Amino acid sequence: MSIQGETSWIRRFPPANWLAGYRASWLRGDAIAGVTLAAYAIPVSLAYAGLAGLPPQIGVYGYLLGGVGYALLGSSRQLAVGPTSAISLMIAGAVGVLAGGDATRYGQIVSVVAFSVAVLCLIAWLFKLSLLVRLISDSILVGFKAGAGLTIIMSQLPSLFGVAGGGHNFFDRAIKLAGQLGDTRPLVLGIGVAATMLLLLGERRLPGKPVGLAVVALSILTVSVLGLAEMGLPVTGKIPTGLPVLALPTFGLLEFDDLFPIAAGCLVLAYVEGVSAARSFAAKHGYPLDVRQEFLGLGAANLAAALGHGYPVAGGLSQSAVNDAAGARTPLALVFCSVTLALCLLFFTGLLTNLPKTVLAAIVFSAVYKLVDIPALARMWRISRIDFYAALIALVSVLFLGILQGVLLAAVATIFLLLLRASQPNIAFLGRLPGSGRYSDRARHDDVEPLAGILAFRPETSLLYVNAETIFETVLAALRMSPDVKLVACDLSASPFIDLAGSRMLHDLHQELASRGITFRIVGAHAQLRDLLQADGLADKTDRGDWMRTLDSVLDNRKSPANT
Repeated sequence: MSIQGETSWIRRFPPANWLAGYRASWLRGDAIAGVTLAAYAIPVSLAYAGLAGLPPQIGVYGYLLGGVGYALLGSSRQLAVGPTSAISLMIAGAVGVLAGGDATRYGQIVSVVAFSVAVLCLIAWLFKLSLLVRLISDSILVGFKAGAGLTIIMSQLPSLFGVAGGGHNFFDRAIKLAGQLGDTRPLVLGIGVAATMLLLLGERRLPGKPVGLAVVALSILTVSVLGLAEMGLPVTGKIPTGLPVLALPTFGLLEFDDLFPIAAGCLVLAYVEGVSAARSFAAKHGYPLDVRQEFLGLGAANLAAALGHGYPVAGGLSQSAVNDAAGARTPLALVFCSVTLALCLLFFTGLLTNLPKTVLAAIVFSAVYKLVDIPALARMWRISRIDFYAALIALVSVLFLGILQGVLLAAVATIFLLLLRASQPNIAFLGRLPGSGRYSDRARHDDVEPLAGILAFRPETSLLYVNAETIFETVLAALRMSPDVKLVACDLSASPFIDLAGSRMLHDLHQELASRGITFRIVGAHAQLRDLLQADGLADKTDRGDWMRTLDSVLDNRKSPANT
């Protein structure tokens, strides 16, 4: 094998890299982190499985198998992979309708979805689609998370109050819950509120500690000693003992048109959330993160989950923070976590029989309430209204349409936002800075000297089909305010790219100015722009010698005696 081939193989198989530099002193930290992560994962995975409409052990399978899969091919050393709240709710909303109330079919479909996510990850890796997935802006993500958080909280409130609940979206659920509040069961509500308060208090006073597991243990002990299950308190019941049996999912359950949107939505959610969390830990610990490699890590995690009859998994910030705070130095911590979870499935599932469902609702609530980031929304309102409106679109779409449709609409909204921003560029009309050969925007600097008989403008963007008409109309509007203009100079020094529509706009501007007897010049054009302008015939209409020159040199040349 060549050195180049060996390097490529090592890069695609991260354990060959971090194991080569592994230190014996790291083993204790990875082992403690793995056990701590398992203690965090048990209650959370049980809760998220319920949120997804699946048996509780399926959530544990996700952490057990997904963690091992990611450890093999993921590039982050602290990212923890397992079921997440948003994907769990997306699965419940999208697959529930397709399964038609058949629990067996439901379980088979979610495994097919996880397998499809793995396939899409491989495709995305092959075609280097990390940039396309990252088109979802931070503002869109803030709004999406807020909508998802509110939707998840609303979906768990019926369990907290001990009522039936129901509904298809946030508002439908809220209306149904309001009509059922008279049926609230005080015992269920009391235990749920107490568990929520303990979880929130533990989060503030004991960060990074397995508070959730302690609350679960306390609730089980209380229910068992007082016989609350016999009094009608809803509990999880018996959880099957044993490890997941690995097998291929049952294919052919869905048409492509039904399967692809669910899998694509899960992929976008999982990749954006996972890479965001992984980047923060890579920066903290000073190692490079391969965002393309993350497709392989995420794909391996979902393939493992699918083979174990699980549903799609992803890396999340909260579980990764637990892993990091407990001392994880490498993905070996995920392997220790999986071993711990395997032991629990083999020997300790009987202890979870009397776990109250209202406590699981409290765990979900305490895990997702921070998704509703009010300070971030308020900051957008103060600083950038267009970002705020983009976040609002994502938030409202999730509340009305659900998680899957919300994330897809958020992706469309991101593209729309990019086009909207590009269509409204800043066009600087220039004046000379006193005593210099430099020019600046007259709207931003009061002390610039006006240019007599000259209108100089600088589009501070690429000239594209989405903004060409805006630039054209803005320049003509400025001309109407300056009837004595004899020369218009277009400074393209701030325009990195131009397309045919942008070039056509410059043709139209030249023609309009020529009809008024006004000279038109182009200056400061970069190489790519000059090539396209030359090919499109603008050299026949403007002096090509000006294209590479600065605005100051062109204007000074115009004032020289030879040109007067």
